[in-house]
Amino acid sequence: MNTLTEKAKHIKATVSLTDFLNRLGFQPHGRPAKETMYISMLRESDTNASFSVNEKLGCWYDHGLGKGGNIIDFAQAYWKNTSFKETIEKIESVCNLNLGKIGYPLNPRPRIKMAVKLPNYKIQEIKPFGSTEGINAYLKSRGVFSAAEGLMQELHYYVEDEKKNRKNYFAAGWQNEVGGWEVRNKYFKGCLGKKGITLLPGDNRQLAVFEGFFNYLSWRTENPTSGKSILVLNSLALIDQGLEKAKQYSDIDVYMDHDPAGHTALKQWLNALPYSRDKSSAYNNFNDYNDKLKADLKAERKLSLQNYR
Repeated sequence: MNTLTEKAKHIKATVSLTDFLNRLGFQPHGRPAKETMYISMLRESDTNASFSVNEKLGCWYDHGLGKGGNIIDFAQAYWKNTSFKETIEKIESVCNLNLGKIGYPLNPRPRIKMAVKLPNYKIQEIKPFGSTEGINAYLKSRGVFSAAEGLMQELHYYVEDEKKNRKNYFAAGWQNEVGGWEVRNKYFKGCLGKKGITLLPGDNRQLAVFEGFFNYLSWRTENPTSGKSILVLNSLALIDQGLEKAKQYSDIDVYMDHDPAGHTALKQWLNALPYSRDKSSAYNNFNDYNDKLKADLKAERKLSLQNYR
């Protein structure tokens, strides 16, 4: 097997993604099902097992990044700053392959890719904000209930599997500009519909930029009278779209997370729009603005209890 292209084809057709991840030291989160879930190894901030692998299709998807692909795509994302040749060599090494010496056929029989029907969802009702106590309690625990009023709604929906079995859910919903909904409750973080950014028009010169809407709502809690326009990316995978929107503003504050993905995104943003200001010092010692807000609330409750006693 003489060319990198042939080696890559062989790897994609024959190497198991879950076995590859196991060899790298990553174990599934929970019991494997149709899609095997992992704590993302591409984002240090992941705590909700939002990295999925579909072994039948030989593909992966990171719900936090909004990106996915095959085993080669994963390896290039995992081993950053390596060339394509180095990536193939690393996969060979991890999987104990010897593609340069063993006479594999040039066109190996591909893995049978079965059609997989994804779960269907249907939004049954969009209720006014504050209608469901479980959602209210969740937003209060994040410290953003008051700031969310007028900006979020409640989504009541069901998910139906291949056997037509339905499960009903409800969540706080934040809408993006293409009509999709970022949904959150105590147990789930995801998106119903297509991913997109959210732009809240305000001052036509000043803009504040956030990775996610909880961080924006946390900032709004501390800056309730600000008239700035707001841009929420909803996923760092949409940063290019965000940059296009931001070009019309001359005064830009940027609030990215204090993690590797956030640092990379901030660097990309400042390279594109160098007059922007990094404002993440507002939550120094915390990963993001909401972590800081939750810590402040916890400290307030502790002080209140001490005073009560």
